[in-house]
Formats: sequence, C-alpha cells, structure tokens
Amino acid sequence: MMKMKKFYAALLTLSLMLSLAACGGGSGETDTPDTPNDGESKPLVIGISQYGEHASLDNCRTGFLQGLEEAGLEEGTDYTVEYQNAGFDDNIATQIGTTFSAMDVDLMVAIATPSATACYAAAEDKDIPVIFTAITDPVGANLDSGNITGTSDVLPVEAQLDLIHQLQPNAETVGIVYTTSEANSVYSVGIYEEKAAAYGLKVEAVGVLEQSEVTQAVDTLISKGVDCISNLTDNTVVGVLPAILEKTNEAGVPVYGSEVEQMKIGCVAGAGLDYIKLGRQTGQMAAKVLRGEATCEDLPYEIIENYDLYINSEALDAMGLAVPEAIEASAIEANG
Repeated sequence: MMKMKKFYAALLTLSLMLSLAACGGGSGETDTPDTPNDGESKPLVIGISQYGEHASLDNCRTGFLQGLEEAGLEEGTDYTVEYQNAGFDDNIATQIGTTFSAMDVDLMVAIATPSATACYAAAEDKDIPVIFTAITDPVGANLDSGNITGTSDVLPVEAQLDLIHQLQPNAETVGIVYTTSEANSVYSVGIYEEKAAAYGLKVEAVGVLEQSEVTQAVDTLISKGVDCISNLTDNTVVGVLPAILEKTNEAGVPVYGSEVEQMKIGCVAGAGLDYIKLGRQTGQMAAKVLRGEATCEDLPYEIIENYDLYINSEALDAMGLAVPEAIEASAIEANG
C-alpha cells in the first residue's frame, strides 16, 4: 500500500512538471508587472493549492476568484491560474508547493492550513508571496509573519453556544468530533471548553486520527448521551458529514454546523461562516499584492468581517426544535 501511495505521489509530481513544460511556466520568463496587464506583458501566474475537495474549500476558491474580479483583475489577461488539489494528503500538499516554487509562480494561494504550511515552506527561499484562507489559527500555525498573509476562518464559538442554548435550553452536553492532528480543530475545541460553562453547557470531545474513525467517534458521543453535536470546520470530519447525519438523525441528536454548506447538507442551525465571502475577502487582499500596492508583510491577516445565523427548517422540525422569534427574524434559511 505504501509503495502504491509513493507511486501515485511520484506520478502527480511528474504530471505537474509536464504541465509546467507544456505551458512554459518554469522558463523564468514570466513578467511581474506592478499593475494589471497592459497587453504586452505575460499574465501573472497564480498557483492555487487546495488541501482537499469539499463544499467549504471549493467555495473559498470560487470566492477568491470573485474577489480578484471585483478588484478589477481579469483572468487570462492579468493572471492565469495553476490549480492543484492535494486530496487531503500532506505529502501531496508538500509536492504541490515544491512544484509551484519550481514554476516560479508569482503568487501562491493556499486553501487550508496544511496547504499553507507547505506553500510557505516551498516559497520561502524564492521569497514568493503566499496568501492563505480557511485557517483558524494562523499564529498557532506560525503563518503570521514573513511574506505571507491571508484570512482566518476563526469560528464565532460564543454565538454558536448561545444559539444552542436558545434552541435547546435544557441541553447540558455538546459533543464535538475533531482531528487531533489538525491544529485549527484543537484550537477550536479549546475555545469551546473555555466558553461552554457560561451557557450552562459542558463539552464532550472525541479526537480521531483519520476519516475512517469519525463515524465511530459519533457513535461514542451518542452512547454518552450528548444533547447535540457541534460540527467544526474540520476537513477530516466535514468530508463525511452526510454519514454523521445519518447516525445522528436516527438517534435524534441535533447537529449544529459552522458554515452555511453544513446547514444545506442537514445540520439544524449554526452561527457560521460563508466561505465564498471569506474567499472574496482573500482575493481582494491578493489583488493588492499582485498590483504592487502592498506586500504580504504590509497586510496583517484578517478574520471574516461578519458571521450569520443559518437555520435548516426541515432539519429543525425533524428534531422537534422550535425557533425563537428573535432568531427566526434574523436567520437565513439554508435548506439545501
């Protein structure tokens, strides 16, 4: 199995390098104008490294491109995109960063912490700027200084706990499944544990090492009698959210989400993020760097400017949860 994994990793590297040869991206001839392309220079090359494929991270990429467009940059004229997906594999994320460095891309864009860490390590020797998004704790990931900046998806934990308390006033225990190797999730669990008591709640957290352990961890939480589960933006866990919801729906345990796509899938409600908005914010930061208006060092990382309350009325009804009028008036319906 390990030999096969190494074979596929080597195959990806070869594929990326052949792509480079085909487009001439590694020739060292790419111009880097300080302003949008005047029609005489080659477009800037942006390497986008996405850690894996699920709706939240896809939305970050979509929003990022929208942000560039809103800033007046046109794909094909001002820039081209080299997009690669690591398939939630840290080794492949590292190879993608190395390939982008070999291509001498003008900017690396990293979606999620492992991709950001890999890109920054690969970019450092050549001082290629790196813009990240979907990182909860840039400081803890050591991505808060140097030729790197971006946007954080730090969760509005207190708003989520307040929402749970209002929808389930008799709830005592909130369950969380998280990946122990994902720094963002460890950070978020710590905030939940710190803040929960103020809302009359305690946290029951179960850590996993890989995706195959997630549904078993959910079984553990259900057996412990948690009143609900709050889902983080944990890439490993989100990847199997439909399977989680099958179990929790059968057990009658509400699941709260942390971003709009989770409510669309079937979480009952959430004080959460819209990753398209986060991506747009990231793209507007990147435009300043591409135009030469600022360097990454000039731009401290930003958090998302606003969060929203989302509800899935069908999921709430199935759990027998009534929505207080104040919440219903301000919440956004996110039924898929």
